[in-house]
Amino acid sequence: MIGTRVVLRLRMSAHDAHYAGELVDGARMLALFGDLATELLIRLDGDEGLFRAYESVEFLAPVLAGDYIEASAELLSMGNTSRKMRFEARKVVANVRGAGLAPSAADVLEEPVVVTRAVGTCVVPREMQRRPRALYMPGLPPGPAPTTGPLVTPPAGAELVLTAAIVGAELTRAQTPHLPITAEEVADEAARCREAGAAVVHLHVRNPDGSNTQSAERFAEIIAAVRRKCDCIIQPSTGGAVGMSIEERSGPLACKPEMATLNCGTINFGDDVFVNSRPDIRKLAARIRASGAVPELECYEVGHVEEALALHAEGALGQPLHFQFVLGIKGAAPAREDVVQFLRSLVPAGATWAVAATGRFQQPMTELAMRLGGHARVGLEDNIYLSKGVLSEGSAPLVARAAAYARSIGRTPVEPARAREMLGLAPR
Repeated sequence: MIGTRVVLRLRMSAHDAHYAGELVDGARMLALFGDLATELLIRLDGDEGLFRAYESVEFLAPVLAGDYIEASAELLSMGNTSRKMRFEARKVVANVRGAGLAPSAADVLEEPVVVTRAVGTCVVPREMQRRPRALYMPGLPPGPAPTTGPLVTPPAGAELVLTAAIVGAELTRAQTPHLPITAEEVADEAARCREAGAAVVHLHVRNPDGSNTQSAERFAEIIAAVRRKCDCIIQPSTGGAVGMSIEERSGPLACKPEMATLNCGTINFGDDVFVNSRPDIRKLAARIRASGAVPELECYEVGHVEEALALHAEGALGQPLHFQFVLGIKGAAPAREDVVQFLRSLVPAGATWAVAATGRFQQPMTELAMRLGGHARVGLEDNIYLSKGVLSEGSAPLVARAAAYARSIGRTPVEPARAREMLGLAPR
């Protein structure tokens, strides 16, 4: 939750002017900060809380009647009952008040002017805190300074597709005893994730000895077991592992899955190179389409998004398009807010997008995606820890935490049936 940010924008009216009929007093900015703090506390704790004290306040530029002010609050740190926040108010539209111009003349400022900054602390007594403690992440560093990005508050009732990546191609039982390998283990974990809020299960499979495989027979066994247990959309990976052939990677397509991943380019994958040549990408796209599956377009770099758009322009992909931005892989795109903002700006209208991120980046990046209107993938494949130093007991707790966060910001994790509609799949 550290770095969570809320924003409001409003016009200063003649009623707000206090001095000389035009100048707005600083107390008006502090009142806006109080409103922002209240919203942030409601999102964090389910209670309005109390403002305890400001530790610093700076009035940096005048605010006049007719100016539009954009104010933001960002969570810096959390104690047992205290929540420290940073506030900023910026002028984004200004009344011109120029000689020879009409009194109604106004300009949008190319560079917003910071008019007020503050840091303050609010308190929510323990007995008033109504949100799960699992959402709290004390001890993390402050998030980045407030930016001109979209509002935290998503559209009312915005729906969210949560994907659970429950196995992964790189994990071992030595890393986590909760890694599912057998068909029944995978099916049980898929059912737990479904109950926690997942609509999609992203699936790699293992041989009984734990080795990674793209065997059609092994996928058929595990997919059948998952289908007996729950109604989740099953999304097998055609990425396989480094060095696998197109024929091996196409193994799961024999099971006629509803979705399948399509890696959209070559990447440095840690110390290895995951090669996806343009001809091979097109072969796999054709095989996915022939199987009746809808591709999930896995993009680890900006160029991968462009390649996916090129495939669509060539007619190799149908609609709607669904992009999965995988961030934090060593050698590929970093897990940062500006990266997410740019990647999502490339997504065409009518397409959907989601974020998956590795290790400690999983939670902040997927929560950012939810705030920006995207979807999210969580699970052991990308991160084995529930919090710092605490192994998650499978993927379901990670899904439950993501679902709880989504609801706390007004988003609704959807059932698999609704996810099928959103992703352009046929009803089960």
